[in-house]
Amino acid sequence: MLEINPLVVTRDGSLVALDAKMSFDENALFRRPEISELRDKSQEDPRETFASDRGLSYVGLDGNIGCIINGAGLAMATMDMIKIAGGEPANFLDIGGGASPERVAKSFRAVLGDKNVETILVNIFAGINRCDWVAEGVIKAIREVGVDVPLVVRLSGTKVEEGRKILAESGEKVIVADTLAEAAEKAVAAWREAAKNKKAA
Repeated sequence: MLEINPLVVTRDGSLVALDAKMSFDENALFRRPEISELRDKSQEDPRETFASDRGLSYVGLDGNIGCIINGAGLAMATMDMIKIAGGEPANFLDIGGGASPERVAKSFRAVLGDKNVETILVNIFAGINRCDWVAEGVIKAIREVGVDVPLVVRLSGTKVEEGRKILAESGEKVIVADTLAEAAEKAVAAWREAAKNKKAA
């Protein structure tokens, strides 16, 4: 996409672009490495830059509930359910397929880089992914990254029982949900409780 502003017509009738901004589809940048070298990270949302540099699909929003989800469609549905439940999503984050524990932990770092995040909702429907891997990544993030906000996890699909068992036996404080609607409601309730306690303190 190219934006030219201002565009000037000179006295002799020539057109001169005095300033311009260009943006490129990141999925096509491999075709134009010379364009990649012109990237100016100072003009980007630092949250999105952090995630992009780690191969994560992330878009920062203005809410308080951080989202870690696999699949763009599920991410959009999850954000809608958070809104319906009375909350505001802080981001769109799709961890993609085959999420290893390390990739899940990277996702937590990206979400927690936003200081407005007061609750995290993890919503995984495992097809390519495996719920046990995701559960291991959640526990890894809690222990290594340091998750000091309420955490709601909804797992469904491949190896779901193994994943839920890992969460239950971890000894970590994780709020578990079975459905998307329940996960959104629990995330909003946890956020409200955390906000109330923060205000009282």
